[in-house]
Amino acid sequence: MMSSITSFANRLRRVCPIFALLMLIALPSFAQEKSIKRKVAIGRFSNETQYAKGFFYDKENDPMRKQAMDILSAKLAASEKFILLERDDLDLLVKEAGSDMSKVGADYIIIGSITEFGRKTEGHKKAFARSKTQTVEAGVSIRLVEVATSLVIYSDEAKGFAEVTNKQVMGFGGTANYDATLSDKAISAAISQLIDNIINKCMDKPWRSYILSAEDGAYIISGGASQGLASGDSFNVYVKGKVVKNPQTGLNIELPGQKIGTVTVLSSFGDTPETEASICSYDGKAIDTAKLDNYYISDK
Repeated sequence: MMSSITSFANRLRRVCPIFALLMLIALPSFAQEKSIKRKVAIGRFSNETQYAKGFFYDKENDPMRKQAMDILSAKLAASEKFILLERDDLDLLVKEAGSDMSKVGADYIIIGSITEFGRKTEGHKKAFARSKTQTVEAGVSIRLVEVATSLVIYSDEAKGFAEVTNKQVMGFGGTANYDATLSDKAISAAISQLIDNIINKCMDKPWRSYILSAEDGAYIISGGASQGLASGDSFNVYVKGKVVKNPQTGLNIELPGQKIGTVTVLSSFGDTPETEASICSYDGKAIDTAKLDNYYISDK
């Protein structure tokens, strides 16, 4: 593809030299632009509505929670920017991880809740006509947690509506009982309002990988083909910045790292996104192989 663009630019040079020159200058940045898929863990949604406070409510078999998670998963998958990791035991993993959130195995964790849910039916009668409108309203809250820092980088809430109307004129027309699909449509409408911000927040943040092993001049990093890594791709290697404590919030903050070199992907291996890794060559300052935790890799 790049050779065809370059050839086109060269032909264009005869007609418009200035435009052709600008196009050739832009080619390097075009060639380097690469989107790496982020790993996102989706925890089960909680149900914070009045329905969930009932005496006979069964938390383990709540279809509304599963509806919300399935809809969010489908919309994120449709963007083709993520590897989705369903984590039914997310709470347990987070508790076991403590401050080391990397054990979760994802770049981001999405935690959601259904905050509102209601439905109503309204009817109208006239001399020769009648109508019935079924309406469902749902409220969904989302929190996006960056695993590397354990900080909530995005939080928002949205409401969605869905309705259906049946009309009869002089006895002719449709009749219907309650439409159960309205629940899905209302939850989907609420999540749709949040999905673009979730995608942008995840993709705007630099992708990170880590050095898993270093032997005989070859470096193995986390991530592989399913995330978009391919032979010949190069990424920056950084020494982690100093960790300082913010006296105002009490939270630890990692200062920006220092670039010391680059790794180039030679090949990848692994059967699943969780176990994929890539073998790389390295060019730059010496890496202390006894302290690989002090380094990270980024695409920006």
